[in-house]
Amino acid sequence: MVDFAPLDDSALAAATADLTSLRVRAFDPARGFPLLVEPAQAGAAIADSAGDIAELNSRLLYRHAGLLFRGFGVAGLESFDAFVRSFGFGPISYEFGSSQRSKLTKGVYTSTEFPKNRSIPLHNEQAYTTAWPMKIWLHCVVASPVGGETPIADSRRIYQRIEPAIRERFERKRLLYVRNYGTGMDLSWQQTFGTESRAEVDAFCRDNGIATHWIGDKQLRTEQLVQGTAWHPVTRVPLWFNQAHLFHASSQGADVMAMLLDILGEARNLPRHVFYGDGSELEDSVLESVRGVLAEEAVKFPWQPGDIVMLDNMLAAHGREPFDGERKVVVSMAEPFSLQELERAQGERQAG
Repeated sequence: MVDFAPLDDSALAAATADLTSLRVRAFDPARGFPLLVEPAQAGAAIADSAGDIAELNSRLLYRHAGLLFRGFGVAGLESFDAFVRSFGFGPISYEFGSSQRSKLTKGVYTSTEFPKNRSIPLHNEQAYTTAWPMKIWLHCVVASPVGGETPIADSRRIYQRIEPAIRERFERKRLLYVRNYGTGMDLSWQQTFGTESRAEVDAFCRDNGIATHWIGDKQLRTEQLVQGTAWHPVTRVPLWFNQAHLFHASSQGADVMAMLLDILGEARNLPRHVFYGDGSELEDSVLESVRGVLAEEAVKFPWQPGDIVMLDNMLAAHGREPFDGERKVVVSMAEPFSLQELERAQGERQAG
């Protein structure tokens, strides 16, 4: 079995010695995550290192989960999009999203339009559903003068640090995500699904194992049973892969959750919420423990204009810190993957 553990400094130096256009080191040596990748010659264009970058990605992304490209002078959406496409992936659209994003070009979106005074907890992109991108790129166009970092974390380390009893419960019970659209308290179904057609929504949900319940002309409830943890199809390591801590209404604060329950009557009526797969509530102590591990595993760095972070979306989680002033970080996603594919690969592995 191939070892995909992060390399130490000496092994990393040996593994990248022939990539002469790049300077590579661990941003956080204690974790080996992410790798900081800079041009060997200051001011060199990122296109000049395309071959070495492709080789670096092939050799080390699965080991180190994330790459931070800095100092290559990437400026603007066109050069960012060209960089993303240089890996051979066509960017995918953002469907069944959980936050408001604006499409800037084909395959490039605003990273989020969540209020600047609030943080977004660490999460793996679209881990609340059964289809997600395997690759995600974040590009800093304008760095906020105060805050606005994009913390990242290694999903392998998170899994290992979660209490075994909690891991077992998430694996055995799985998770049920419930969303209510059209209440005026969250995204509308039109925003989430990118259409005005109820028939198109029903077709998408049917194809993706999402139960729908239309309430009158404007409201929709969706429910989907999905994974609580996962294992990586290439590295075969177990991962913490869900958004329970983010979708649970307590993420808005106990007072807000209590107010919403007072207005809406029961948890299933909340704009978004998550239960165990059997419909029971997640315990406060479990959520507190999970959030504590995530906070301790976060790796933060101030954005610099031109930075690009490339993540394996299953191996690495990302978030956003509050900020002041102007901030523009854009995102592109690629290599769609699904729970069905993962289960098929797991079955083939066990059969073999």
